[in-house]
This record gives sequence, C-alpha cells and structure tokens, in this order.
Amino acid sequence: MSAPQLTIPHTALADGTPFPLIGFGTVKFQGPDGVEKIAGAIEDGYRLLDTAAQYGNEATVGEAVRVSGVDPSELIVTTKIAGGDQGREAARTGLTESLRRLGLESAGLVLIHWPNPSRGLAVDTWRTLVELKTEGLAAHIGVSNFRPEQIEELVEATGVWPEVNQIQLSPALPRQSALAFHREHGIVTEGWGPLGGREGLASQFALQKVAEKHGVSPTQISLKWAVDQDVVVIPRSSDPQRRRDNATLDAITLDQEDLALLGSLDLGEDAAWDSREHEEW
Repeated sequence: MSAPQLTIPHTALADGTPFPLIGFGTVKFQGPDGVEKIAGAIEDGYRLLDTAAQYGNEATVGEAVRVSGVDPSELIVTTKIAGGDQGREAARTGLTESLRRLGLESAGLVLIHWPNPSRGLAVDTWRTLVELKTEGLAAHIGVSNFRPEQIEELVEATGVWPEVNQIQLSPALPRQSALAFHREHGIVTEGWGPLGGREGLASQFALQKVAEKHGVSPTQISLKWAVDQDVVVIPRSSDPQRRRDNATLDAITLDQEDLALLGSLDLGEDAAWDSREHEEW
C-alpha cells in the first residue's frame, strides 16, 4: 500500500495565486534515474519543481512530469534564463528552447538566473519576461540572486515587480534585509541552499541541539525555520523517505529558545555570494 500523498503548505504570490512553500530541487538529476526520482517526488505530492537551462536537465524534468501522470496544469515548473541567454531576443529564444526541452507550452515560473551586471542586459531580459508572461508563455516571472537595488533597477525601467526572488538562504545566511525588502514589495522569497551545505551548517552544535530537542533531523529544522518565515524552500533528495521527511514539518514548533540558538549561526551578509561580482553563464 502506497504512503498517503503529502500535504504541503502554501504561501501566495502578489496576485493571490497559491504557491507551495516546499518544492523539489532537481539540479544534478539527469537521465532515467533522474526521471524516476523527480516523478517519485511528484507522486508524493510535490507540486513545485525547480530546474534551469544551466542545469542541463530540463528534458529529464519534462519526462518526469509525463511519467508521473499528473496534469502539468497542476504543477509549477520553474526554469531560469541563463546568463548567455540574456537580452531582448536571446531571452525569448532561451525560454522557447527551455519549453521545447520541457515539453511544455508554458512555464509555471521563469526567473532570470543571475543579474550578471558586467553584461548590462538584466533590464532588457526583464522587459522580455514581462512580454512573455503577457503572451502566456510564463504564468509567473521573477528573478534569482538579485539584490534589492538590482530589483529596483528593473522596476524603474518597467514598472513591474518580480513575483519571486530566489536567493541563497539558510539559518547560516538568514538574509533579513533582503527578506524585509521582499515583504515590503510583495515578492515571495525562495531560498536555495536552505540546508547550508556550503557553510557546513549540518555540523553546527546549535542546529544539532535543536534537532535533538524535537526528535527530528537537522535538515527538517532548517526547512521549518525557513517555512515559518513564509520562505519557499526547494530541497532535493535521492532517498524516498528523506524526500517525504523534507515536506513533513507540521509537527515541529520552534520556540524562542530554538530561534535564539539558530540565530547564533548567522555568518553575516558577506558570507553569501554577491551578485554584484559573482556571475554565471
């Protein structure tokens, strides 16, 4: 007998569209094995999938959607415009090619993957995303790794705010100033790296202590910490049980003592990748 389908909590985009607070990351999942893992996540109840042109696995994600048997209209498939596809026409071509690989007529969410300020094409790319949404090729549009001033540059040029900003975020990198800016302007924050793997978060005593207190894994504590702040998380796992555990957080209630311990893990804003300097293609 199969396990019951997960019940995943939601936040809402600025237009009121429900948006899952826990999605499934797909980076490095490729080929038949990747299809099996991603399709399994969909069958479990995940409805937000995260991929990107840069990941080289959009065809895998698209095949997983087909194999799952779930109607694509029930999913929010996120993809991203790569640095090399920035620009007015290049961004249009980039999304068209992403949709071809995904086998979808429209993407649930399209993000500009990185600002890449050395190219100076973020505003032109954003203009194109606004048009693509109007044309129905993207249900929702946003950005990834943009600082507040980089978002303001887009809005000054177009009058359109991103619906989502996907940023590096975990208890080691709580990014409170960015979160405050997003809340002020109706932008949903989505956190990549929510487990702080690059920062060695899992080995920190404070996180382990909170996890032991609640009888759950450090991973579940990190994810619950984010979800409680209305931050969307997109963990990935090859293990079916861990995949379910990552979306089973309702029984965890973090108190002020827990939050104080987790707050002690903050490495400061300078520890996050700086999109004024870090660029990806």
